[in-house]
Amino acid sequence: MNRELDDMDRAVLELLQQDARMTQTDMARLVDLSPTGLQKRIRRLEEDGIIERYATILNKEKLGFDMLCFVQVTLQRHNTEAVENFRRAVQTMPELLECHHITGEYDYLLKVVVQNRKHLEQFLLETLTPLPGMDKIRTSLVLSEIKATTVVPLNGKEKD
Repeated sequence: MNRELDDMDRAVLELLQQDARMTQTDMARLVDLSPTGLQKRIRRLEEDGIIERYATILNKEKLGFDMLCFVQVTLQRHNTEAVENFRRAVQTMPELLECHHITGEYDYLLKVVVQNRKHLEQFLLETLTPLPGMDKIRTSLVLSEIKATTVVPLNGKEKD
């Protein structure tokens, strides 16, 4: 369901994106709503699918995942079966953070996190390369992450 967000919805979503652990009492006070009114609004945003889920962002390096990589993949064939097989296979890869179907020279862009070069080699040679229908794989290592966010710019949208 697509519905227009009002200013109160945007304010609530901004606060949730900044700190989803903020108490509803504190959030209600900041947006000038009653706690019950805030709960109803959040529940409606969840039911409408605007809020998909809540997540905790972990520090990859502190957990021993020192390498972030982008892997570009091209499939040999683009028939329904080959595409579906690839899409099912990537769902089972724990190292894979994101998979995007893209335009251009490659078919897919994968965001992969691994512990070290050996782990990357293992992922590429034992997990990705053996997939049926694989054609080309190109890997880029991230030297430094300049910006990484999950915040959607709610106020960047033009208003009528």
